[in-house]
Amino acid sequence: MPSNTAARVQKHRISLRDSGLRPIQIWVPDTRAPGFTEECRRQSRLVAVADREDQELMSFLDSALNDLADS
Repeated sequence: MPSNTAARVQKHRISLRDSGLRPIQIWVPDTRAPGFTEECRRQSRLVAVADREDQELMSFLDSALNDLADS
């Protein structure tokens, strides 16, 4: 016989499925892994350089900022 906790979890999952939901599993990067922080910095630098060189993006962002200032 399932434990009290297992029974509650099973009941909750059945309720969710009955509501039209389904479970999924998502794998995400391990933020504790060696090198994770440096890889984030590396990718952030690449994005920052690409963004600075994208004049269309800069114009869009400037326009959005002006819209906010006018509100």
